[in-house]
Parts: sequence; C-alpha cells; structure tokens
Amino acid sequence: MPLSEPWSKKHKRVNRASSGGQPFNLSNSFAQPLTHQELVEFTLARGDTALVEAFNNHSLGYTPNGGSLDVREAIAGLYGPKILADNILVFPGAQVALQTAAFALTDPTTHAIVFSPVYQSVQEAPIHAGSQVTTILYAEDNWQINLDKVKDAIRENTNYIVFNQPHNPSGVLMTRRLQKQLVDLANEHGIHILCDEVYRLLEHDAMHRLPAMADCYRQGISCVTLSKPWGGCGIAIGWLAFQDLNIRQRLVDVMYFGSACPSRAAELQAIMVLRSSDAILARNMEIIHRNFKLLEGFIENYSDLFEWVRPKAGAVAFVRFKGPLTSDQLGAKLTEHGISIKPAYCFTDVVTPDIDYFRVGFGESKMPIALKALENFVEKYRHEWRVRCKL
Repeated sequence: MPLSEPWSKKHKRVNRASSGGQPFNLSNSFAQPLTHQELVEFTLARGDTALVEAFNNHSLGYTPNGGSLDVREAIAGLYGPKILADNILVFPGAQVALQTAAFALTDPTTHAIVFSPVYQSVQEAPIHAGSQVTTILYAEDNWQINLDKVKDAIRENTNYIVFNQPHNPSGVLMTRRLQKQLVDLANEHGIHILCDEVYRLLEHDAMHRLPAMADCYRQGISCVTLSKPWGGCGIAIGWLAFQDLNIRQRLVDVMYFGSACPSRAAELQAIMVLRSSDAILARNMEIIHRNFKLLEGFIENYSDLFEWVRPKAGAVAFVRFKGPLTSDQLGAKLTEHGISIKPAYCFTDVVTPDIDYFRVGFGESKMPIALKALENFVEKYRHEWRVRCKL
C-alpha cells in the first residue's frame, strides 16, 4: 500500500526547516536536548569511567539484531519484573518501531482501532501495513479515549489498538481507571494494545503516572524513545517492550527489512542516559515546570483569544485560537514574524472547527524567549482580532 504524505511536510516547508527554521521555535516536542559532553559529565559524576572508556574504544562492527544485551538490560530496568532483556527490541528511534509493530501484527485480514489527532505514525502505521482501520476522534471528549466508542468499533477481526499516552499533541493523560477498563476490554477480545509512551516519566505530578502498557497487559506493547523525556534526540534510540515473547520473532523478521541493528555508539550513549536517568529527568522536569507556568500565565492573560485542555504530562500543549484565523492561517502569519508553531494539520487529516488547535512545545530552556515573541505578536494584533470577532 502506498505510504501517506507526511502531514508535517507543509509545516516544514512553510517554516523553512531545511534552512534552519524560525528564530523563535515553539514547534519542538522534546525535553531539553543533551550534548554529548553533558552526557559524559553525568556519567563521570557517577564514577562510571568504564562506560566512557567503552564509548571511546567501541568496535564499529555490527550490533545484534534488536540491540545488544547490555542496552536491552538497561532498558528493561525501566519496567517491572515481567520485562527482561528478551522482552526488549531496540530500534533507531520510535518511528521505525511503530511501523515494525504494525507490519508484524496487522495485515489486510485484520482490523485496527486508532485515534486522531495524534502523531501521524501512531495513527497511520496500521494503514501502511494494509490493515482495515477505524479512526476515533478525540476532540469532543477533551482528548480522552471514549470507551463506548472503542466498544462500538470492535469487530470480529479486530486485533490491534494503538494510541499514545501521555497524549501528543495535548499533554492530556488518561486515568488509571480508564486504562484498566481499556485493557480489560482488549483482553476480553484478545486484542493487542500498543501504547506510544514517549512522554511517560514527564508527568507534571508523578502521582498521575500510569503503569507502562508492557507491564500491565500481557498483550501490551510499550513504544518509547530517548528523545522526549531525556532529550537524547540525536542518539536515535527507541524500543518496543512487551511481555508476550510469542510476538518477538515476528517483530524481528519485520525489523530485518527496515533497521536490522542500531549503532554501537548510540547504544553506549543510551546506556549513559539510562544510568543517569534520575538526574537528567530532574533537570528536564525543572525546565518543563518553569516553562509550563509561563505558558499557563500566557493562556490566562489572553483567555479571550486562547484556550486549552490543561496538560498533565509531557512538554507539549494543544491550544485553540479563538480569533479570526484558522490554525493554518495563524501558523503562516506567525512565520512572517519568525515564530514557529504546529497547526492542527500536522496531527490529523480531518481538520474541523473542534480540532482546529495548534501545538506548542515547552520543553527547552530557550522556550521563554519564543513565548515572549508570541506575546509581542498577540499584542500587535489583539485589537484588530477583537474588532473582527467582536470579542
């Protein structure tokens, strides 16, 4: 089946991403990026000189399909006792992991349930695999999964449900009760659940953290990347975690044709990140909390023009503009002033008034400068917008 055109393609063109993008970037979705020097410093602060030496002297030979044992052991340490090294497969990022899972578990005879708006690969990977697909819209439920809609969508051949929590682009988080109800429903019908958990561990209140899908459901799969919580974007390491070892070989067989093995340098950097996870996450959460307060203040100060469902996790928010422009038009206008946001079309192929939001990222230390530029932009046009909309 032909692959879809990337929804973000237009955004990258409008914002001239290939030539460095805009000076005030509110588009990014990751936590503060690490430098390699910072990573080494975190590692040496723990006294782990052997790991730094291993990085400096590693072989450039192939790594095993699905990742070396040491990196899989380090990743497994993020999960409960049911997840060991054999329950982990490592990929060069989460993007190819999402595709691999869909091609391994779905085909033209199966039916999958997906949700929108969301990161495109989460929604469309089963379509690329040729599966029959039902798409459920989040909007009228405040970006929450509606269990009744899921029940209505299930068919005899439904074998795959895929979503992400915490939700991108809104930062909304489901309750533990809803997660359990969804797992119970899937278990009743023998359905695999893949949860894209790239923002897990970035809950604004750790008390709201959900169990990983790989931990709480035998047929559950967790998809994660180093880029979002830890800021390890350039390391390009992601993974799938799962209890059911019966699916492992199916995943490996698909992986063979896409990304047989990660680089050893990336694996060693990933181990550095994971061994320093607490310190890195503490740093990133400090930045996120500080920036979130600024963004929250912006929404309150301009509540006549902007609204949101308040995020509970991650480094992104989905904001509705109540003025006289669509999110597409607003994004283009902001670009003229050197400001980048991500309009609704980056997260869905069905942009309607109730989904016409734009995403703002607040995970980077430079975010306050970009937010100030946005505030200056709003002040410049606020009176005009109020007159046009009679606010």
